[in-house]
Amino acid sequence: MRAMSHTVSWAALVMAIFGLGIMAGFFGTYTGNVNLATRELDGPTYALVQSAFNRNVRHALFFGFFFGPPLCCALALTNAWRERPGWWWLAACIGLGYTLGIVFFTQQVNLPLNQRTESWTPATVPADWAATRDAWNAANAWRAGWSALLFALGLAALAWRAAGAHETHDRRMPNAPVPGASR
Repeated sequence: MRAMSHTVSWAALVMAIFGLGIMAGFFGTYTGNVNLATRELDGPTYALVQSAFNRNVRHALFFGFFFGPPLCCALALTNAWRERPGWWWLAACIGLGYTLGIVFFTQQVNLPLNQRTESWTPATVPADWAATRDAWNAANAWRAGWSALLFALGLAALAWRAAGAHETHDRRMPNAPVPGASR
């Protein structure tokens, strides 16, 4: 049973990092391409385009990647208290950092801006529409940077855990060969 929970914990950590990478790429691509393109649009066109993006990103695949990393971090931690401290503290911070810095931030900042934009029609775009666009773009740039940092930290947690696994292997079986090590 312990071996299975250990495997599930490893798989969950890998899945969390994969999800972090997907979201970092999503937010980064949006910031580096779509946000720049929307700066060239007039108000009515921006209202249509941004609202269409917001509506069309609401699907199971996106939600799985958006909400998955903190859940996978939590699952990775289910067995971690038995191991030496280190990587799992970092994984816990990543899960919490994503929950607060991406999920909660999106709920508090991006979603209200989305609701404002989606309430516009091409005929009812307010005079200050560009300020809303710029605020949304800045908020998305924050998510891009934060998720990229969390992804990098996730890779560090994975490397730290892998190094700890080799150390544990070395302590338990001092004469056993370690993959990739020369004698």
